[in-house]
Amino acid sequence: MKHVLLTALIDTFYRKPAPFSVLDTHAGTGLYDLSGPQAEATGEWRDGIGRLLDAPTSPDDSPALERWLEIVRAVIREHDGRLFYPGSPDLVARLLRPGDTLTCCELHPEDQQELKQLFRRNPNVSVHGRDGYEAMTALLPPRTAKRGLVLMDPPFERRDEFQRVTEAIMTARHRFPTGIVAVWYPIKHRAPTRAFFNMLKDAGQRNLLALELTLRPPLDPARLNGSGLLIANPPYQFDAQARSILTSLCHHLGDGEAQATVEWVVPE
Repeated sequence: MKHVLLTALIDTFYRKPAPFSVLDTHAGTGLYDLSGPQAEATGEWRDGIGRLLDAPTSPDDSPALERWLEIVRAVIREHDGRLFYPGSPDLVARLLRPGDTLTCCELHPEDQQELKQLFRRNPNVSVHGRDGYEAMTALLPPRTAKRGLVLMDPPFERRDEFQRVTEAIMTARHRFPTGIVAVWYPIKHRAPTRAFFNMLKDAGQRNLLALELTLRPPLDPARLNGSGLLIANPPYQFDAQARSILTSLCHHLGDGEAQATVEWVVPE
């Protein structure tokens, strides 16, 4: 879900020739071997990208879904058919034009080295070994463009992660008011996400769009039942485009209980 929506967000920048900049605050390694032992141990990919790669396309599918799948298939072809999957840094890098830039932040030393190796010949991409939250103060606004996107995909391992994300959204919007801010978040049950939205409302944040996909009712806090992408300053009419994307994903990934939600948390 996150990567299809991310592809669609990047595509909106193509409406104008001026360059754009992307800051990925929790970048990871950028490329994942789904045939490796770690991925095979869980097999989770089989119910995600595994289904989508094998699914027949439908005239009702969102064009953004097919565009993203073509990028994934290109990555697989580049690795001689081995199932390598592009994470957000690799995905964004493939969507950059000359003059556009991507800045990746990754604290984990091994992941950081993999990122540097991945982008060693790409002058449009820089990799920073620093905390993504702290980096927003140093790296925003971007020096290379007046337009751009801040992508936050924290691990949500800390109990106060939603609080940290709320503060980060406010920092990013204060320092880069013309930019788009997109934050991935897990959905286990509703209470944490509603508290998250209320924190943003209480802080006076506006123009917030929440896009969610749940595979089952979010009633069990011990399970990851779905995920969401909160977008601050979404592009014009992106809510309608996102609804089409999420409807397509429900069709391909759901087993009868999947549900897509497009909600204006706070309108403009």
